[in-house]
Amino acid sequence: MHPVAQRLLDAQVAFHLEQLRGDQAASTAATFTDELLDATADQQIADLVDREVVKDVIARVLAAAPGSPVATGLLDLVVDVAMKGPAEPYPLGELVDRERLEAVLDALVGLSPLVDKVVAQLADSPVVGAAASRFMARIVAEVANANKAVADKMVPGLGALVSFGTNTAASVVGAAGKPLEGLLGDTMGKSGAFAVRRLGRIVTDTLQDPTTKEAVLQAWDLAAARDVTGLGRVVGREQVDEVVTAVQALGISTAASEHVAALIGVLVDRFFDDFGGYTPTELLEQLDLDRVDVREDVARAAPGLLTLLDEAGVLERLLRARLEPFYGSPEVDEILEG
Repeated sequence: MHPVAQRLLDAQVAFHLEQLRGDQAASTAATFTDELLDATADQQIADLVDREVVKDVIARVLAAAPGSPVATGLLDLVVDVAMKGPAEPYPLGELVDRERLEAVLDALVGLSPLVDKVVAQLADSPVVGAAASRFMARIVAEVANANKAVADKMVPGLGALVSFGTNTAASVVGAAGKPLEGLLGDTMGKSGAFAVRRLGRIVTDTLQDPTTKEAVLQAWDLAAARDVTGLGRVVGREQVDEVVTAVQALGISTAASEHVAALIGVLVDRFFDDFGGYTPTELLEQLDLDRVDVREDVARAAPGLLTLLDEAGVLERLLRARLEPFYGSPEVDEILEG
């Protein structure tokens, strides 16, 4: 390299380092942010970014990130925090607003037609039908046992009569010696689809019942007065780890599937169709982000990173590696020799 070129290189590196050190670093970062936003002020997002590249990047990140050491570490961190709970306990009502919860309940009531559709599809499954039959059989059996207990409490000896009547009915049907639950399970198992539809109807009616909402809100009022505590008080860490590991494995396998990649493509296309015509500044406004706030955030975050790189000697090395090829080029030598 020409001696003069070397001096020019050293001078330019020193100049840029001065701009990226101390108090000047924040000003430089803020200015760069303004210049970048100004330079793209008239450019649409669709012209600045290729949607196909965005699809590939998001799909690749989703396929790789869920199983990465960073993701696993973050999950462990979340579990640690959840197990320990907040450093200073606070009422649950301060975390979740009651009015918002009530709005969610109203929205769930509106989903009752969806429940009917799901139930209609599940009714064709023999396994689901058998499970629904057993569930309803248990309910009926519990009701019968409860009636027996109440009757025995009201009139001594009446409970035995109720029990006798139940057992007699079971014997007449042909299930002598068999518990009522088993009898009902066998009978209803022959009509699993009916059991599923009936159970779905019960769920739907319960959702639409105004007293259900009142009951949930009353239960919430009781829970809202209690302090938020860690999961460690009610469940062991090993049990939570098993659930988290299973969910992470599910996420890994699902995120890498072709169907998720196709879904990403649909979402990205929709984003560009709706927002591709906006400029970066206009998109910030649509996100309710003020340009001044973004500028200040960058100015606040940049000095710490730049100082770290500078103290490690990385910042100067990066600048020099970027500028040196120019000053060592034949074109610069020709200018200096001329």
